[in-house]
Amino acid sequence: MNSIFLPSSLLPLRPPHHQSAPCVGFQPRYNFCYHNYSMGHCLSSLSLPSTFISLHSLCNHQSCISATIPSNEGAISVINIEDFMEKDWSFLDTDETNSDEQLKPKVDRIISAGDIGETSKVLVSIGSEGFVDRIVESSPCQLLLVVHDSLFLLAGIKEKYDKVKCWQGELIYVPEKWAPLDVVFLYFLPALPFKLVQVFEALARQCLPGARLVISHPQGREAVECQRRQYPDVVISDLPDEMTLQNVAVDHNFEMVEFVDEPGFYLAVLKFMEKDLEE
Repeated sequence: MNSIFLPSSLLPLRPPHHQSAPCVGFQPRYNFCYHNYSMGHCLSSLSLPSTFISLHSLCNHQSCISATIPSNEGAISVINIEDFMEKDWSFLDTDETNSDEQLKPKVDRIISAGDIGETSKVLVSIGSEGFVDRIVESSPCQLLLVVHDSLFLLAGIKEKYDKVKCWQGELIYVPEKWAPLDVVFLYFLPALPFKLVQVFEALARQCLPGARLVISHPQGREAVECQRRQYPDVVISDLPDEMTLQNVAVDHNFEMVEFVDEPGFYLAVLKFMEKDLEE
């Protein structure tokens, strides 16, 4: 396993289509430990100074990681990572904020469908920061692992919740070190760049018998279609219909428990079954 240790605060880079902002430098006060796995990265230790919070407004601009390092720690004074770009995910939290009162009961319904217990190991894939906030507030569990493409979003979560595990990368490459899982939330499935079959294959390897898989969108299929038009580089597929989901689920030992596909709400709850002994 390769490791990269940066004795500086972190400013993750933003989408390439935005105008670049000047590099921002400040005296290092905290450490960021960044572990590189085969197809993703784990934020195992992150504590950011107030400077990071004050610069949150720069999220729509390309930035660089910059730090002033004492002379006895080396000669490098500025670290630029020009080739590291990430997509703009801000619309997920923006949509929730704009209709907060209407979405709260829907988000709570999604979380309750996971049937989280104090000993549960929970994975959230492509979740908004607000969704993670709500799980932390309402559903204590043994492990909460957030998987996302965005280092910026994960850094914000890690800053608030040191005990929440964060892994940057693709869902199907998540290491099995956190398995077996009891609950999996695919909060924004249309952003995953994989076929449904690949997703279920990966989850079947990670889930405990009886584990619950919750696929959802608190605003439903119509909102996804709108988001896909606005953010075609992020939203690359649709929510699966019941028949498609059912067929793939059965092939991978998942059983449909609940399915709701309304204009303003989408929820599919599946349960991972014990595999046949003959297999």
